[in-house]
Amino acid sequence: MSTVLLIIIFIAYIGLGIPDSLFGTAWPAIYNEFNLPFSFAAFVNVIISCGAIASSIFSAKIINRFGTPKVCAFSTAMTAAGLLGCSLSGNLLFMCFFAIPLGLGAGAIDTALNNYVSLNYSASQISFLHCFYGVGITVSPYILSLLIDGKSGWRGGYRVAFAIQFAITLILFAALPVWKKVNAHSEQTKEKKIKSLSLKETAGIPGVKQMWCMFLSSCAIEWTCVNWGSTFLVEHKALSAQQAARMIMFYYIGVALGRFLSGILASRLHSWQIIKICQFILAAALVLLLLPIPSYISAWGLFLIGLGNGPLFPNFSSITPQNFGEEVSPFVMGTQIAASNIGILLAPLLCGILGQLIGMRIFPYYLLAFYIFMLAATVKVKKILKEVHSHSC
Repeated sequence: MSTVLLIIIFIAYIGLGIPDSLFGTAWPAIYNEFNLPFSFAAFVNVIISCGAIASSIFSAKIINRFGTPKVCAFSTAMTAAGLLGCSLSGNLLFMCFFAIPLGLGAGAIDTALNNYVSLNYSASQISFLHCFYGVGITVSPYILSLLIDGKSGWRGGYRVAFAIQFAITLILFAALPVWKKVNAHSEQTKEKKIKSLSLKETAGIPGVKQMWCMFLSSCAIEWTCVNWGSTFLVEHKALSAQQAARMIMFYYIGVALGRFLSGILASRLHSWQIIKICQFILAAALVLLLLPIPSYISAWGLFLIGLGNGPLFPNFSSITPQNFGEEVSPFVMGTQIAASNIGILLAPLLCGILGQLIGMRIFPYYLLAFYIFMLAATVKVKKILKEVHSHSC
């Protein structure tokens, strides 16, 4: 039965990924249809991110009240409704409205499942969890690439994504009894041990703010690629929207593959070792993307960015209980997801503004800046945690 539950959790995380890559990939076709500047994607992205930040901050209390299973099921239903609404939108205003349930639902699912798996499963399994997120974000661009030049266009891609998300919602509601049967005693015990913290108290824990910076910068890199990778290929590499939708799939495949390999390596290496390897791959990828190379080689650069950056988030998450303690991990995890969504909110927004003013050639340099910021935060947090653990021994 525990294996069945793990499969259900993996399916839920596919559902988290499906909406996330859809908008950025579809945006070149959307802004042409709506006759908008390409930087107007920021309006939708800001709303989604603000919703995710809000639900992440309050998610620990919501999870304590309703439980992880119900939070996941209802949140997935919200994202399905948002996808359907976006597919019916005739202008940017309606798309912004339906972005609200997409953000609120995504933030709650992300926090609930990351905390649950980090507490109850191994680092390897949390990497596999995020691998299934990679499956979700890869499926959407593939579906869109098949439909975007057809009669249904980008709306057809959204409708197919809604159908998949609705099916996942039904699975999660049907699976609610399974959660009660699996690890019921251990889950109840851990819920009793949870210590309630305010945001200020959470921020005061040594190393937490530096972990926020690591989450923020990794997600800034990820979501700048998600939202502007296709536009970079269209505007700077002169590809069509259909060609860009197919080529950006290399990035999403890199994310999924990186997380899968991280899950395998987690049985032999500590999460910090995997983080070091991934940051090295990410550096090589950014160097490749900075070179004046043909578009098909740029696709390989995007693939390596996904390969290197993709495993960072799950490995950051898996070390949260180890770093800060199980009794406060839901609150720390919630603030980390909120920090991630701040990166998701601000980084693509600023990239869009700079891209409109300077041109999308800024794209690889922009990613490099967040990579340097991440490295600095990594060095600092490792130093702090080493000091804290040495004092506690």
